[in-house]
Amino acid sequence: MSDVSTHPGSTPVPAGTTVPASIAPRLEAALAPVLRGPFPVGLRAWDGSRTGPAEGPVLVLRSPRALQRLLWSPGELGAAQAYVTGELDIDGDVGEALDATRAALLERGVSGLDPRALARTAPGLLSLAREVGALGRPLPPPASQARVRGRLHSLGRDRDAISHHYDLSNAFYELLLDPHLAYSSAWFAADPATSGQSLESAQAAKLDLVCRKVGLREGARFLDVGCGWGSLSLYAAEHFGAQVTGVTIAAEQKAFIDARIHERGLEDRVTIRLQDYRDVPSAGDGPYDAVASIEMGEHVGEGNYPAYVAVLRECVKPGGYVLVQQMSRRGRHPGGGPFIESFIAPDMHMRPVGETVELLESGGLEVRDVHAMREHYVWTVDAWLDTFEKNWASVVDLVGEEVARVWRLYLVGGRQAFRDGRMGVDQMLARRPGGAPVAREAVR
Repeated sequence: MSDVSTHPGSTPVPAGTTVPASIAPRLEAALAPVLRGPFPVGLRAWDGSRTGPAEGPVLVLRSPRALQRLLWSPGELGAAQAYVTGELDIDGDVGEALDATRAALLERGVSGLDPRALARTAPGLLSLAREVGALGRPLPPPASQARVRGRLHSLGRDRDAISHHYDLSNAFYELLLDPHLAYSSAWFAADPATSGQSLESAQAAKLDLVCRKVGLREGARFLDVGCGWGSLSLYAAEHFGAQVTGVTIAAEQKAFIDARIHERGLEDRVTIRLQDYRDVPSAGDGPYDAVASIEMGEHVGEGNYPAYVAVLRECVKPGGYVLVQQMSRRGRHPGGGPFIESFIAPDMHMRPVGETVELLESGGLEVRDVHAMREHYVWTVDAWLDTFEKNWASVVDLVGEEVARVWRLYLVGGRQAFRDGRMGVDQMLARRPGGAPVAREAVR
């Protein structure tokens, strides 16, 4: 037997434990009834044993702790916890490993299992786990896992959820995003693999598209709900001459935008408020000529979505346009799945695009256009992932390897979800009835 790896996620086998030889083949045999077949990718255990396909990515169990997590959460969450801590690793391409595993399980009709079902289906797995010291109480969640408390979508809980994701640090997002710091799907003229269009250019095209769709012009009063790092707010002021108010509940974002406003001499055109969307009407400075909210509606929650629509409607003048760019999702896990819900965006809620259109119209807005952009998110995440991997060493220095691994998994998995159609993204353009229609370009 080889020694336990010195990888950060490796842990020594508990004292007094008898480690069986050839753990990987025994584990594959024990899991065969659950997986309804052999392991879909290569498998290497901490004792150096290996099984599974000779070619392709290899799943590496660096510690019995990985097995312990998978026993308590036999699915996406347990695997993610083990991966981000380094107790489980992938030798080869992460996306290829996820694709091969998902394809095999789908073909075999394997769905999620709870620990009790696992015990019934694979008793040999428990015996092996006992031998290697992988039984016991659940391990503590990784430090990178979100911890939010309080009533769902209360003001305090929403601030905590947003802070977990967006206040990681401005420097981190500068190692991931384009110079606009636009953290949403870009708009590409064509597949960048053939056109050569940069992400920065595609993000500018998206910002321009939004401004033209809502009819911005010199002096128009524009509200940016969930303004992020200010890409749309700044673009609307600089390129369309709009008077912009942006709102965010992420303190790090406001500090960043305020600095950019000062650098560009836009103090007379852009104001950023640290404010929850529910409090915008009480500020008393509406209605605005136009309103946009870019990939923020996913975070307001199912129960609060009508209130969110009511705010958008109240904040735009009669005849004015509201543009909502938002991700969509069908099937189970409207929050994105156990990994995203636990590590990335707690309390997020997505739905099919048609249901969002109905909510917009039920809230008193007239939907004029739905513009599907799913492929554009694949290209956007491709660019983010390329930048992220090039900056890997700097990312690890800044946030640590565990958080870096969280984001690698998030980017790879998110790209696959958009590529495969499990998620989409759309620009929904709506108008508040009444008043004279605002003149705007015919854009698509």
